[in-house]
Amino acid sequence: MAAPTSNPPVPENGKNADMYKYRSPLVSRYASPEMAYNFSEVKKFSTWRKLWLWLAKGQQTLGLDVSNEQIKEMEANLENIDFEMAAAEEKKRRHDVMAHVYTFAQCCPKAAPIIHLGATSCYVGDNTDLIVMKDALSILLPRLARCIQRLAVFAEEHKALPTLGFTHYQPAQLTTVGKRACLWISDLCMDLRNLTRAKDDLRFRGVKGTTGTQASFLALFEGNGEKVDMLDAFVTNQAGFPKSYMVTGQTYSRKIDVDVLSALASLGASVHKICTDIRLLANLKEVEEPFEKDQIGSSAMPYKRNPMRSERCCSLARHLTTLVMDPLQTLSVQWFERTLDDSANRRICIAEAFLTADVLLSTLQNISEGMVVYLKVIERHILQELPFMATENMIVAMVKAGGSRQDCHEHIRTLSQEAAAVVKQEGGDNDLVARVRGSAYFAPIHDQLDKLLDPTTFVGRAPEQVTNFLEAEVKPALKPFASFLDGISELSL
Repeated sequence: MAAPTSNPPVPENGKNADMYKYRSPLVSRYASPEMAYNFSEVKKFSTWRKLWLWLAKGQQTLGLDVSNEQIKEMEANLENIDFEMAAAEEKKRRHDVMAHVYTFAQCCPKAAPIIHLGATSCYVGDNTDLIVMKDALSILLPRLARCIQRLAVFAEEHKALPTLGFTHYQPAQLTTVGKRACLWISDLCMDLRNLTRAKDDLRFRGVKGTTGTQASFLALFEGNGEKVDMLDAFVTNQAGFPKSYMVTGQTYSRKIDVDVLSALASLGASVHKICTDIRLLANLKEVEEPFEKDQIGSSAMPYKRNPMRSERCCSLARHLTTLVMDPLQTLSVQWFERTLDDSANRRICIAEAFLTADVLLSTLQNISEGMVVYLKVIERHILQELPFMATENMIVAMVKAGGSRQDCHEHIRTLSQEAAAVVKQEGGDNDLVARVRGSAYFAPIHDQLDKLLDPTTFVGRAPEQVTNFLEAEVKPALKPFASFLDGISELSL
């Protein structure tokens, strides 16, 4: 086999140029336009320019020599970014911030002397990251709320539908389809709280200088600390944050990245659990994710209906849950006021965490809006196991009719083992009830058997639990997001 060429092929006339280089599937295949833009170069570098503008405005307001003409020139060029010039400058200077200071200055010659005045690179870098993370959380939260609402509709619809419960993936006491969905919703509600808290806890780095002491700004204002505080507050307010971090090094603490990505990783684990359950239910043919009319389940086996959306969620969720290790490691090795070994890592893990979470929620919404429940299959599985579960009820009924518990237990034990052998060894249906009906010993309760085998009497308080949970916890959690939920009046479920 030939070795890889050192000179990769070049597209003819630039046609399909993007196809000749790696593209992240998170953007090219999956993520929403909103989230993809949020982590774009345009968003990043236009935000840098806004930060330089806000800094200049604040300095002007507090008495430094910054003219209205310089301010207007900056305002007119916030998105007039010459990316080719910036790339060339960065290649020459080996410094991305100074490359963009230079590029901004070229289209703002009058403002050039005061752009980035008193600031360090982290003034634009860290503050932009905080803005982008806050905006990303604002994109995710309504989408998470929408998934919760869609699953809540499903839970309400099926709150009283009995189904086999499973512990250790072995048939256990009955639950309901809606109650199981509430287990999923409960986890997602915790994620909603976690992401809301992460967003609300975010502060701004503000103007803190090279090691966080604000020394450069103190010099600009000739030792007037009050003006330095006012500048910090001004820029923080312009960026839409109520507070800035009171103490920082050159960077904001990388523990903040840990906090945010931990919440995202937790969301990933929740979605993985939900979609694993759906994959298992699809194997049982009890519940399936949506399957389009022309969708192909397998290239080799045309009859298959693979749960590909749930599989995608599990695949991407594994990636999301591992990404939190990056900020954990980064935080642990930040030396003193900062070290630059955080930079390249953060460019990847923060964006990928949010992009992946975005994909998970859009896919989970699609799944939750079109899940199909197969009632007859569920009923058949219940009938395979319910007679065994009803044996205690049969014993109690026989005792009430005058029988001995020990004798009843022995008769039931014998008939149960015979019926189990038919199921396991011969592949037949569970005929325990037929055996009980055919036993003269159990004649006193023959007319009670249908009632004793009613699946709705085996689900406990599951239907009431669904109703109470949706009313007491889910509706209040969704209320702040009512405007994003299809205009649903009073968040009716």
